[in-house]
Amino acid sequence: MLQTPHPLIVVAVFVALTYALQRSWKTALLIALGFLFIINQGYWEETTESLTLVLSACVVCMGIGVPIGIAAAHRPRLYAGLRPVLDLMQTLPTFVYLIPAIVFFGIGMVPGLIATVIFVVPAPIRLTYLGVVNTPTALIEAGRAFGATPWQLLYKVELPYALPQIMAGLNQTIMLSLSMVVIAALVGADGLGVPVVRALNQVNTALGFESGLVIVVVAIMLDRMLHTGPRQ
Repeated sequence: MLQTPHPLIVVAVFVALTYALQRSWKTALLIALGFLFIINQGYWEETTESLTLVLSACVVCMGIGVPIGIAAAHRPRLYAGLRPVLDLMQTLPTFVYLIPAIVFFGIGMVPGLIATVIFVVPAPIRLTYLGVVNTPTALIEAGRAFGATPWQLLYKVELPYALPQIMAGLNQTIMLSLSMVVIAALVGADGLGVPVVRALNQVNTALGFESGLVIVVVAIMLDRMLHTGPRQ
C-alpha cells in the first residue's frame, strides 16, 4: 500500500492526515520536508518497510494494551499480578524471545514483529491504566448519580478523561516500535535497520550516520503527527 503509489502521493496523504490531526500548517510542512529529505537520500523503500513494521506493531499493541489497561484499572489484584510481568517484558534482553520466534516462524518480518510487540505492549497497558485509575471520584459519582451503567461510566466518563494518557501510550508505542527496527533487521526484517546493520558489519561510519539520521527524521515526524500537547 505504501510502495505501489508514487511516493509523492503517499507524502501528500501523510501531510493531509497531519493537518487533520494537528490543524497546524507548520507541522504539516515539517512532515512534507521530512519525507522529501528521505526521498532525496534514497531511503524511501526502507522507510516504507519500517513504517509497515511500526504501524503493524502499533495496531497489535494498542488492540491488546488498551483493554488490558482498562481491566487492570478496575481490578487492582490483576494489575498487581501484571506489574512483574510487564517489568520482565521490558527488561528481558530482546534476543531471549527472538530465539523461539525464529524457531517457530523463521527469519523475516514475523519474529521482528513479535519481539517488537513483546517489548512495546507494556507501555499502552501502563498508560491506559494510569489514565483510567486517575479519573476523579467526583466525576464517577456524578455519573452514577445520573443513573449511568458501568459501561456508560467507562465510555462517557473514564475513557474521555483518560484519552490524553491513551494518546501518550500510542505515541510511546510508535517511538518504541521504531527503536526496534535495528533489532528486527538482525533477524531478517526489511527496513531502515538493514543499512545500519550493514554499516556495522562494514565499519562504515558514513552509512551508519546517514541511515541513523533517517531513523531520527522518521521518529520526529511520527512524534509531531501524534503530538497531544498544546498546539504551537
